[in-house]
Amino acid sequence: MKVTGITLWSVDLTSYETYYMAEGKTCATVKSHVLCLETDTGLKGWGEVCPIPHYLPAFADGVPSAIAEMAPEILGITPTGIDAPMRKLDAFLQGHLHAKSIVDMALWDLYGKATNLPLYQLLGGRTRRDMPLYHSITCVDPDEMARIAREAYRTGIRQFQAKLGADADWQTDAERLIKIREAVGDGPLAYGDWNCGASKLHATRTGRAVAHLDVMLEQPCKTLEDCAAVRQATGLPMKIDEGAHDLASLMRAHELGVLDAVALKLSKFGGLSAMRRARDLTVHLGAEICAECTWGSDIVTAASLHFAASTPHGSLLNTCDLSNYVAPRIAPDCPTRNDGRIAPPESAGLGINPDLDTLGTPLLELA
Repeated sequence: MKVTGITLWSVDLTSYETYYMAEGKTCATVKSHVLCLETDTGLKGWGEVCPIPHYLPAFADGVPSAIAEMAPEILGITPTGIDAPMRKLDAFLQGHLHAKSIVDMALWDLYGKATNLPLYQLLGGRTRRDMPLYHSITCVDPDEMARIAREAYRTGIRQFQAKLGADADWQTDAERLIKIREAVGDGPLAYGDWNCGASKLHATRTGRAVAHLDVMLEQPCKTLEDCAAVRQATGLPMKIDEGAHDLASLMRAHELGVLDAVALKLSKFGGLSAMRRARDLTVHLGAEICAECTWGSDIVTAASLHFAASTPHGSLLNTCDLSNYVAPRIAPDCPTRNDGRIAPPESAGLGINPDLDTLGTPLLELA
C-alpha cells in the first residue's frame, strides 16, 4: 500500500462565541485545513490542522505551500510505519511542524484502516472507557464567566479553564477566578490561562490574591523561567502550554518545577508520532496531560480522543472536544460530549468520515 494522491481543503470555522485572550488575541473565525491521503488500495486517511492567530510560529495560509513542497516525499509513502516517513519529511523540510502534523495524522488514519484497528490500539491500547473534558471560558466580564461556568457545570463538566488578561487588569483576573470557583463550588478543577500574556508582576499579584483558593495557573508568561518565578511567588500549581513543544522543553519545565500539568497539542509537536514520544516522557516526569490540539473541528478532536484514550492511568488530566466550540461540523459522526465526558471513536483508524459537501472545492489535488 502506497500513498498515490493528496487532496487539501480549507474550511472556515466560526466559534459559537468569540474567544478573548490576553494581549489582544481573539478566536472568532479561523481557517482550518483538511488533508486526504489516498492510497493505491483505495483507503483514505484524513488529517486536520488549525493554527489560531498569534499562538504558534505558524499561520494557516502557509499550510498549502508546505504540503505542495512536501508532496514529492509524501507520494509513495507506505503508511504502516509512521516514524520513518516523518523523519524523512523532517530531513526534507525543517520546521513547519503544524503542516507536518496534518500529514502524520492522515498516515496514522491509514495505518489504522490498513490493520482494521482504532488508533487508540496502535497508540498503546485503550486504558479508559471515556475521558473528562474541560470547558474553556472566554475572557469577558467576571459575572458572565461565572454564568458560563455554571451552565457547563450543569452539563456535567468538572474542569474549567478561565481565559485571563484580556483587559490587563490583575484585580479583574483575580475576580474572574474567585467568581468561577464560587460558581462551581469545591472539588472541580479551575485554572486561569493567560496564554503567555501576563508579566511576572501581573500574574504574581493575581496569584497571591487567589492563593487561598484551590486553583491552578496556566502559562502566564512567555518564558518557562518567568512562569517558574510566578509559581514560586504564589505557591500555586502550574500548567504549561505554549512553552511545551518538544522533549527538551518538557525537560526544562520539569527542571524549573512548573510541570504540574501540560498541554500536549498535535500541531505544536508535529503530529501523533511526536506526541507519543512526548507522552512517554511526560508520564515518566510525573506530570498530568491535557490531550488536544490548538484549534479545529472533528478530525483533530478524533485524533485527540484516541491519544487521550491510550494515555496511561494517572497521567491524563483532561481532553477537549474542539468541535463542540465551532461550526460547521466537518465529520458529523465524530463523538460528542455526554455528562462532561467523551469517548473515542471505535471504528478503524480515526473512526470518522468527513462530509465532502461541507469541505467544498479542494485547494490542492496532487498525484
